[in-house]
Amino acid sequence: MITLFGYFCGIVNQMKKVMTQGSRQIQSQVQQQLQTLSPQQILVVKLLELPALELEDRIHAELLENPALEEGQEDGAADELPETPGGDDSSDPAEYDANDDYRTEDDIPDYKLQDNNRSRKAAVDEIPFSEAASFYELLKSQLNELNLSESRREVTDYLICSLDDDGLLRKPLGDISDELAIYAGIEVDEEELEEALKIIRDFDPPGLGARNLQECLLNQILRKEDTPLRKIEIDIMEQCYEEFTRKHWDKIKMKLGLTTEEFEAALADITKLNPRPGSSMGESIGRNMQQIVPDFIVETMDDDTIVISLNNRNVPELRMSRGFADMLKEQSANKAGQSKETRNAVLFLKQKIEAAQNFINAVRRRQHVLMTTMQAIVDLQRPFFLEGDEILLRPMILKDVAERTGLDISTISRVSNSKYAQTNYGIYALKYFFSDAIVTDDGEELSVREIKSVLRDFVGNEDKKCPLTDEELADMLKEKGFPVARRTVAKYRRQLNIPVARLRK
Repeated sequence: MITLFGYFCGIVNQMKKVMTQGSRQIQSQVQQQLQTLSPQQILVVKLLELPALELEDRIHAELLENPALEEGQEDGAADELPETPGGDDSSDPAEYDANDDYRTEDDIPDYKLQDNNRSRKAAVDEIPFSEAASFYELLKSQLNELNLSESRREVTDYLICSLDDDGLLRKPLGDISDELAIYAGIEVDEEELEEALKIIRDFDPPGLGARNLQECLLNQILRKEDTPLRKIEIDIMEQCYEEFTRKHWDKIKMKLGLTTEEFEAALADITKLNPRPGSSMGESIGRNMQQIVPDFIVETMDDDTIVISLNNRNVPELRMSRGFADMLKEQSANKAGQSKETRNAVLFLKQKIEAAQNFINAVRRRQHVLMTTMQAIVDLQRPFFLEGDEILLRPMILKDVAERTGLDISTISRVSNSKYAQTNYGIYALKYFFSDAIVTDDGEELSVREIKSVLRDFVGNEDKKCPLTDEELADMLKEKGFPVARRTVAKYRRQLNIPVARLRK
């Protein structure tokens, strides 16, 4: 009864607001749902986002900072753990209690999952794979050069991570505000997010952080030197964007009162703008600058068994410091007559030991979630991992993996971001295995990836003297059994970085 009474008191206090207008009182009710994460959950979320190399740095930093944490395996801990074969459904993720008795012999650091059988894995040739530094990293380097408050820097950093691969921000600011409140414990409104977004829009290359293509092109024009031609380009983007996308050139000239020479000069300048500033930013740097270290090793055996392991070769074992625990036990034995300095020392020991145990548990949780997610991806995309043929990749979205694992969609998103898997056929970003689908009138589900593959082949085999238009490509796809509209073809073509027909001559 006391708990129920307290609950209702809390609801009433949150909902009731009384506003006095003269002698009248107006009562309104407001229902508000708040969700907060514990420090342990926030630590797990942050570790989930880290790729293999950054995890190593994070663990070494924690070892230096916390004397209660040591590198090495506990006595009696198993040297190896069984591997996870493909095709076996993952169970619900285990929860780890930060308040476990970490001073017992049961503290076996089993977070180092699937690190066995290295003698057999050593026989597998390393698959070299290099990639240009991502534009996310380059944007963060520009961010680090600015003198910002810690809160503004953290919000801007989160916005950078929310950009799509092409450098545009399509996620609503309201959703980002909610994510920051839930996952980072940061309360920020949309107005503050807009201010942080302005910082990104000042970064190079121009056009980053735009909400759509129109805004992207306009931002690039606004960064140019102020000239009469620039004024015309701004007017075209602001007043005639719909006519511009439909190539109604005569309507634009008539609406803005432009001569043919003025319009053609502006059009030629606009077509030089970059509709995907994020993608080109990575491409312009060149390759072989950053070595990709895979987070997973997925091996397909001769008997079609698929074995998944985490790439933990440079991640050290972690354990509690027995000396630290013994010291705490000794200091806590005689509570009576303790001086203030002794009590402070005991409090310090307890805090460090608890922090160490929380970190070990967070690493365990990270490894478990990663393995659970990768197992689900392999189960859903098993034909691809058996054959290595891109066409065999079935439509799969974050929700599919979330439902299979019992994890939240946001968790799956964090795991798949900036993680790589080494397979028998090469190293792939986890994002590669995700693809949308279109549904035909007959209810048949077709993979967008397969459509893009066929589209790429059509363009690759076309007559460069007379390249195929989007309408012609749409007709060819329909003949192949892919009923997509011309605008859909144009969207897929842009995603594949294929220029329009007139620029492919």
